[in-house]
Amino acid sequence: MLKRRDFLKVTALTGIGFSLPGGLVRTAEGLAPAKPDLAVSIGTSPAKITRAAIDALGGMGKFISRGDIVVVKPNMAWDRTPEQAGNTNPEVVATIVQLCFDAGAKKVKVFDRPVNDPRRCYVQSGIAEAARAVGATVDFVDDRKFREMNIKGNTLKSWPLYSEIFEADKVINVPVAKHHSLAKLTMSMKNWMGIMGGARNRIHQRLDESLVDISMTVKPTLTVLDAVRIVIANGPQGGSLSDVRRMDTVIAGMDQVAVDSFGATLFGMKGDDLGYVKLGAASGLGVSDLSRLMIRKISI
Repeated sequence: MLKRRDFLKVTALTGIGFSLPGGLVRTAEGLAPAKPDLAVSIGTSPAKITRAAIDALGGMGKFISRGDIVVVKPNMAWDRTPEQAGNTNPEVVATIVQLCFDAGAKKVKVFDRPVNDPRRCYVQSGIAEAARAVGATVDFVDDRKFREMNIKGNTLKSWPLYSEIFEADKVINVPVAKHHSLAKLTMSMKNWMGIMGGARNRIHQRLDESLVDISMTVKPTLTVLDAVRIVIANGPQGGSLSDVRRMDTVIAGMDQVAVDSFGATLFGMKGDDLGYVKLGAASGLGVSDLSRLMIRKISI
């Protein structure tokens, strides 16, 4: 895994360009478009780097319209504190909620289907308190709201999914970057397991294919990957602070395959090292080849 100081060296900039894995650089004098495909924001304030990443994409007003009902979907799966990094950073979530309201959202809902006791996960993660403090509606998942959905995937043909995701006007996916014992890493695409009902462990037999099928069904307006702290081993639950690395980074984009591909570089990997990223790109879900993307880096 890249240490943070090495990561900063890799992402040295010229103008607004970004140094990509393999040494490719796109600069203001070269190929940079008005708005990047991905924004990578680095700094010690989770709130500031979250806002900066979204601003680099054109601001939350590009994604949220006045009167929208928005779902902000974090990872709240584990009975872990923010320092343990098992869940999405609460400041990242609260900042996104606030930006949605600033853009005119009528209502912002925050929820997840945790693995551990939801009552403990919502509190220990710090997400419930932080999101409610800025006006979000934070409720536990209601089992009566799962609906059997016709997925028509290559592996999953149907599955009970949480109906509020599909009833919302906009959906923002806000995962945390972590090691995962089966998937290698869990980030954007795997975060959709938190809207699945039933026995989710059944998809572990063909996990990569199933994650692509679910990700093709749920199409987020925006994806914001929390890498303020990442879990580098013993994930996804984690628990030991020795497995946590402080990266002070947020990655934002509309392409969840691209976000996960870049997220893999934080662990010293490539996107194609992850089966679901490689399959997602092959299926047309998104772009995993970072050399094809304009990636803007912001340091705060």
